[in-house]
Amino acid sequence: MSANGIVDIRSSHTVDATVAKLSGIIEAKRMTVFAVVDHSGEAAKVGLSMRPTKLLIFGSPKAGTPLMLAAPSIAIDLPLKILVWEDENSQTWVSFNTPEYLRDRHRLPPELMANIAAIELLAAKAAE
Repeated sequence: MSANGIVDIRSSHTVDATVAKLSGIIEAKRMTVFAVVDHSGEAAKVGLSMRPTKLLIFGSPKAGTPLMLAAPSIAIDLPLKILVWEDENSQTWVSFNTPEYLRDRHRLPPELMANIAAIELLAAKAAE
């Protein structure tokens, strides 16, 4: 983990394949993929070149609502997000804010940490 609370995990797949795998894992866990933001696709629409970069926005109101009730500021970081991107060497990465970073940033009560802890496992499984 870097000092900014972001973890980067090397993926064994392309950006598109990682996003598809991650979406399937999220849905199998009965969470919702609220949106996939295709940053590189949007850049291309305005004539700019960008390596493949997609942001998955996902979660569960059942898990997120108690967090927002306990610490309303966490709504700025919820739903959860995982960034899937390609570096200059064509390597795909899966990046996310750690639950500990979110806990410290929003002063979350320890008993609610399980509500966001799954992000680490989801990212790791998608990168396999």
